[in-house]
Amino acid sequence: MTLAGVAATGPDLLRLLAVPVFAWTAVRDIETRRVSSAVWIPLSLLGTALLVWDGWLAWNAGQSVWTYEFLLPTAISVGLVVPIAYLFWWVGGFGGADAKALLVLAVLFPTFPEYALGSWSFPLETPPIGAFSFTILTNTVLVGIALPLVLAVRNAVAGRIAPVMFVGWPTSWGRIPETHGRLLETTSGLSRGGLDLDALRMYLRWRGLTLAELRDEPNRYRDPATLPAEPNPPTDGAVTADVQTRSDGGPLETSADDRAAAGIAAESDDPWGAAAFLEDIEGTAYGTTPETLRDGLEVLATEETVWISPGTPFLVPIFAGLLLALIYGDLLLGTLL
Repeated sequence: MTLAGVAATGPDLLRLLAVPVFAWTAVRDIETRRVSSAVWIPLSLLGTALLVWDGWLAWNAGQSVWTYEFLLPTAISVGLVVPIAYLFWWVGGFGGADAKALLVLAVLFPTFPEYALGSWSFPLETPPIGAFSFTILTNTVLVGIALPLVLAVRNAVAGRIAPVMFVGWPTSWGRIPETHGRLLETTSGLSRGGLDLDALRMYLRWRGLTLAELRDEPNRYRDPATLPAEPNPPTDGAVTADVQTRSDGGPLETSADDRAAAGIAAESDDPWGAAAFLEDIEGTAYGTTPETLRDGLEVLATEETVWISPGTPFLVPIFAGLLLALIYGDLLLGTLL
């Protein structure tokens, strides 16, 4: 917001403190897919204080500035961006951290700022009336739309042509334990509905297994008789979770032939102990079903390379949308007008 020819108000300068914070959250989202809620509290408090400060400056600048440069953009920001963020979180389109980030931006950047650098004034393109947080949101959506196209080009250049080339890439099984995303392969072929890799880590930690151990003896670990008597904490499946596990400790020590000779059924109603795992833990392991878990384990037990989707760490497009808004302005309106 520009008042009386001032290139940048005090509130607008202080809003730049949010840029390195959002950069850090984007990096955390890539590395761990986890961002603490505590990050958003100071930004919310800062945004509220700056909003009050902005309102006081606009009120003293005159009725026109108060109405068109402060009140209207703020109403759009709070009345439109906040409900959109909540709605997308409610239907599962955003994660909790993504929705909180947009809620913070709605309070922190309701009006268009203006920053001078020499003879340049940023953002370069600004609409006559509009909420800056809504511009960040539309920029974020455009960046999010572009990411699958970039991924498809990357796969095509590498000769990886597949129906899922817009959402994933092939990955060695050895990298799966340290990778966030979703398996795009099932025993019946490529699919968007494969096993969540966080759920896989939860299962392996619960059993006290590594993926390498599971691959070495898949027939052994298919039998739920090998489930540990005292399962380990599954954690939340994050790569960076503090893991303290005992070995699987399962009671099964005999070979499949010995078990067959003893009259023990080779088949089980619960292969891999998938249902037992989901019944024992709290929550749903990111919506995982026993069938999805079993299918993913069958794939990972034998395949050397699998297609995975990293998903979209949405704080990355949000950070990109914020930077684009601060430097260029509104990508959508700039393209259309």
